[in-house]
Amino acid sequence: MSFLILLIFLGAAVAAVPIAHALLLAALGAAATSDRIPLDLLVQQMVSQVQSFPLIAIPFFMLTGALMMGGRLGEALVGMLSTLVGRWHGGPAQVSVLSSTLFGGVSGSAVADASAIGSLLMPWHRRLGYPMAFSAASLASAATIDIIIPPSIPLILYALSSNTSIAALFYAGILPGLLLCGGFMAACWYVGKRDNLPRETAAADRAALRRNLLLASPALVLPVFIVVFLRFGIATPTEVAVLSTLYAGLVSAVMYRDLSFKRLHHAIVEAGVATGVVLLVIMASSTIGWLLTFDQLPQHITAWVTANIDTGWLIILLMNLMMLFVGMFIDLPAAVLLLTPVFLPLAQSVGMDPVQLGIMMVVNLAIGLYTPPVGTTLFITSSLAKVKVGQTVRAMTPFYIVAFGVLMLVSYVPAVILK
Repeated sequence: MSFLILLIFLGAAVAAVPIAHALLLAALGAAATSDRIPLDLLVQQMVSQVQSFPLIAIPFFMLTGALMMGGRLGEALVGMLSTLVGRWHGGPAQVSVLSSTLFGGVSGSAVADASAIGSLLMPWHRRLGYPMAFSAASLASAATIDIIIPPSIPLILYALSSNTSIAALFYAGILPGLLLCGGFMAACWYVGKRDNLPRETAAADRAALRRNLLLASPALVLPVFIVVFLRFGIATPTEVAVLSTLYAGLVSAVMYRDLSFKRLHHAIVEAGVATGVVLLVIMASSTIGWLLTFDQLPQHITAWVTANIDTGWLIILLMNLMMLFVGMFIDLPAAVLLLTPVFLPLAQSVGMDPVQLGIMMVVNLAIGLYTPPVGTTLFITSSLAKVKVGQTVRAMTPFYIVAFGVLMLVSYVPAVILK
């Protein structure tokens, strides 16, 4: 049955069927040809996967991002960072990295990050005469920091699939996210100095810096608010998501005064549509995962690997290579839900903590977002920069080096994650 699922899924994917629909077709096709699985049981499994209280956090975190990332906040944040680092070597690209890291504490969505920040920064880069392929590369890679630091939608999905603490995953994602931020900034500085790239030459306006810092302060405070509430058990992840949305609404209405009914309606619709897509992927992926577990595929893979490979570091390397390959072709939420039941027993067989596996998996799949042929942030930023995807990929080399370096740390140095 596992082979039939793979065959139907690959056929649907080649025919350009959306991933969620391809997964549903594979599940229904495999179940229809088996006399062991009633279709009504399959539907029950599909629906039961989204009857989970922690899933409520997803639409609220998305709504928080939609409220906070629009309006004056984005302009103030970019303006503050431009004043701070815009005159450094590679400074304009470093603004992209820092903006993505700070926005990551608000939205938790790499795609939203790349679209929102790209629309703000690309015109500025173009006015400076900055190489747009490098601009697109820096933003495409930096946008994925969003899904590693809290709040992270993929980490919530992994937590639900592996029965792992969402708070523990959020806390574990902070240091890897900051390492990626520092590494990407160093890569921007190196390329900027090596190629003598254009940078901001205007004198720093301290009054504008203070004004933008004040306006951007809510975005700087929110990630701290989330981590503190989760770390000290003040609220559950779902409650934190609701409080974050309330906070974003109050800040937009009282401090920025840009929360019109039209903007609120747009934010709710945007969050609702994004949540609907994620829930459909959850239903389809979880159903496939249940069928693979029913067919005992994870147990067979674990038994084969442990019987043929007796070195722990080699098993971890094999898992990384498989995750990287899958991440190049399948959307991140679907990949998380499909890979978790397969790799969790394998990770436990080598003594890997489920929290470490979750961070390793998300870092792996994040790299797939800016790797051809289906790199979502890669295509978004290339489109915004109006350059060919191939040009952006060629400019990606230093960012790939940093990402793989952090991935190795996450995979083989548990102290980077586990406290």
